[in-house]
Amino acid sequence: MKKSIVFHIPHCSTVIPEAEAKLLVAREADLSAEILRLTDWHTDELFDLGDRGIGRVVYPVSRLVVDPERFRDDARELMAANGTGAIYMMTSDGKKLRENVSPAERDRLLAEYYDPHHAAVKRMVGDALRQSDHCLIVDCHSFPSRPLGCDVDQDADRPDFCIGKDWFHTPNHLVSAASETLQAHGWRVAVNKPYAGAFVPRAFYRYEWRVSSIMIEINRRLYMDELTGAKLPGYENFRRQFQTCLRKIITVARETWS
Repeated sequence: MKKSIVFHIPHCSTVIPEAEAKLLVAREADLSAEILRLTDWHTDELFDLGDRGIGRVVYPVSRLVVDPERFRDDARELMAANGTGAIYMMTSDGKKLRENVSPAERDRLLAEYYDPHHAAVKRMVGDALRQSDHCLIVDCHSFPSRPLGCDVDQDADRPDFCIGKDWFHTPNHLVSAASETLQAHGWRVAVNKPYAGAFVPRAFYRYEWRVSSIMIEINRRLYMDELTGAKLPGYENFRRQFQTCLRKIITVARETWS
């Protein structure tokens, strides 16, 4: 079956391999709190439609090991200025996460975690282009109901959903379809707020017009207890409603290509 849709799920894991955990200097309590804050809880379930025509790439470790959604080069990464580039040096509330990382250690981390993930997404997108001559990446995220200390956008009035777009890779009609579909269920939607952009592998970024991308971010207050990470009693009902919307958005994308 042709797979012209790729779900990119980069931040759902809480796994920190033992060897990497030994290199972190944050206290255990601070590390646990940071995992709770930064994990996109349950997005691997929420963005699972059981559709064999949709490819999925799920990052297997916590973003605290290496964040695959940052630019590989800190010189290109805005968040590197506050210690949260591809390799986090600080926690979101300004505590030290790591000691200084040597160039050799940085290269090892990127080679072991960042590069294989990007290669997997690149391979899946490339397969889609060969099979269907187009590919839509859905960048799958959730976000806390209150701004983190490291967030650029500190507005406390956060929407239920954030749609992220890129001027080159995100069709306007798809942004409109996503916004209208979610709003029809009574949810408040913002575009590029509080987070902006949409993930595209570097090999295709701002180059390959056949690759489209849209980011969908879910406010965690809709489905989980943000103090514990546990699902709310209404989680299953929310999941069904959200996935109904997601299917409609995917249908709009497929109809555009047909």
